[in-house]
Amino acid sequence: MKIWMAAALAALALPCAAQAGEIGDQLADQLYAGTAASLSERAAALCDQNESDACFGLGLVELVSAYETLSQALYRHGAVTPNSPAMAMLLGIGLDGASAPANPDPEPLTYEELRSILEEFNGILDTASAHFRRAGEGGEFVIHIDPLKVRIDFDGNGEAGEGETLGALLGQAGGLIDIPNHDGPPPSDKPKTKTPPAPDSIVGFDNADAIWFAGYANITATPIELMLAHDFSGFFNAYLHRVFPKAGLPMQDYSRGAGTLMMDADSDAFIADIVAAIHTVEFPVIDAARLAAVPERLATITALSRQNWKMILAETDDDRELLPSPRQTSLVPDRPITQEIIDAWLVSLDKIDLILKGELLLPHWRFSKGFDLKAYFETATKTDLVMLFTGHDALPYLADGPIADAETFADLNRVMGDEWPMFALWFN
Repeated sequence: MKIWMAAALAALALPCAAQAGEIGDQLADQLYAGTAASLSERAAALCDQNESDACFGLGLVELVSAYETLSQALYRHGAVTPNSPAMAMLLGIGLDGASAPANPDPEPLTYEELRSILEEFNGILDTASAHFRRAGEGGEFVIHIDPLKVRIDFDGNGEAGEGETLGALLGQAGGLIDIPNHDGPPPSDKPKTKTPPAPDSIVGFDNADAIWFAGYANITATPIELMLAHDFSGFFNAYLHRVFPKAGLPMQDYSRGAGTLMMDADSDAFIADIVAAIHTVEFPVIDAARLAAVPERLATITALSRQNWKMILAETDDDRELLPSPRQTSLVPDRPITQEIIDAWLVSLDKIDLILKGELLLPHWRFSKGFDLKAYFETATKTDLVMLFTGHDALPYLADGPIADAETFADLNRVMGDEWPMFALWFN
């Protein structure tokens, strides 16, 4: 669990505090106070003057803004997340169950408004990504920040409170990692009789990490782009009252059945909604150009990952690295990064690019031919997840050619094993 939380910490870290530079000197305190947006105008001016740390800080401000904008919109419409404390906090709602929204007076939500919320979120992410890329490719910098102290105004009340920190969010998700403090004493094997000190979770963010964040912004935006290329209004109408129970959706007043069918009124209605959700995952394509652009965004992610590792391997310092080279110290306990792991990752990126180009096909359990992902993105008029899985809707995209299999990613499986999802999240 600790390894997984290390990856989550990396994925959610929203840094900054430079060793030199006007914005870098102020940004850490502003992030800790939840007021980093106040630096936007000055950071933009300095970024235009090619100050890399200002570009990095501006990217972080935009990244925080993206998550605040999303979480505040979801809170505004009374989003709930049953049995998920971490997601509950991310969406700015209560942590002690989510049968009712934390917002006592949620606003109605329409399908068009939800699309607008997602559009705005992706637009801010793309702006952040551009700032991060400019920072990564500019002059050298190192910025120290404790991600656990970063505050975000999740509920939009104008104040990021004591409980609205990434540390509290990750703590609710199931425990935090112990990032070792290189300046402190070595850990003891003796049983602890007192409350242990808080972990030293400071990370030294640098140019390579700016490229990492650019990739992270694209990874986050890609599934939303895929969704926005489709009309998912049927799914919205049939199921999303489970997420927005008081926002005026069509099935709002029927989350509990009037009678029983199999179990009880609540359970039967919930099962019925799951069936309805599966039945409505047939999404017509309404923006073919947007769908066709998804592979380009995915290729950008693989390119940024290669650039990130090229920069990491060229580093000569060892300053609390988010992603360490084999010569640097890993902040994730018992998880060093070897050259063998990096080489396997880079080979896997090449394989992914071949899949995106249609030169390497995806396997389908039902067919001997492969699934051409490139042809799907370029020609699909609908996406029906059930029919794609069962086979019928995969027929137009079947092709002859090499098919990706376990051997294709054998090196990655060998060096990462069952922990490959953690590495993928960490590596971006």
